Amino acid sequence: MDVNLIKNFLNSTSAIMTEEKMHLIEEDSKVGDGDLGLTMSDGFEAAANSLKDSDETDCGKALYFAGKAMSIKVPSTMGTLMASGLMQAGKILKGKTELSREDVVTIFEEYLNGVMNRGKAKIGEKTFVDGLAPAVESLKNTITLSLKESAEIASKAALEGYYATEGMLAVHGRAATRGEESRKLLDPGALVAALLMKAFYLSLE
Repeated sequence: MDVNLIKNFLNSTSAIMTEEKMHLIEEDSKVGDGDLGLTMSDGFEAAANSLKDSDETDCGKALYFAGKAMSIKVPSTMGTLMASGLMQAGKILKGKTELSREDVVTIFEEYLNGVMNRGKAKIGEKTFVDGLAPAVESLKNTITLSLKESAEIASKAALEGYYATEGMLAVHGRAATRGEESRKLLDPGALVAALLMKAFYLSLE
């Protein structure tokens, strides 16, 4: 596995975020300002396009450049968080031109770390983290399976994480201003995590 895995993943993510743009807008409108669909579709399109004609073979640099392109295109809160995830993964994998199964797990583990460090969110606070954290744990636990099988299970784990945000008390963003009422809603950020993992699964041959 090499940089093409990253390119395929980002192309797939861009396509899914564009496809789900209206869905994300609708879900975000319930708790925020409704711009999540635009932010994610524009942001991941910029990330994917940054590598489209690139001959970069360093997987870490590719991830970092993609994150940088995203941060410039969508400098909103969520855009910055998603870009931070890509850039953090890029920093850790810098110098790698070949990716092991462990390195693939690292991409998503460090993506999670980058988002958590930047946004100061923890598991259980009704955010993107609650969608991605179960997927990362799943990828670790299924590392002996084929990557396609592992990614499918992780995608399902992320979706379950998203559904589990119903009942959680929002701690961050506009949803937090609703107090106990926020428990009735699903978190759109966690939906982004579920779409991210679905995109990864679909990007694999």
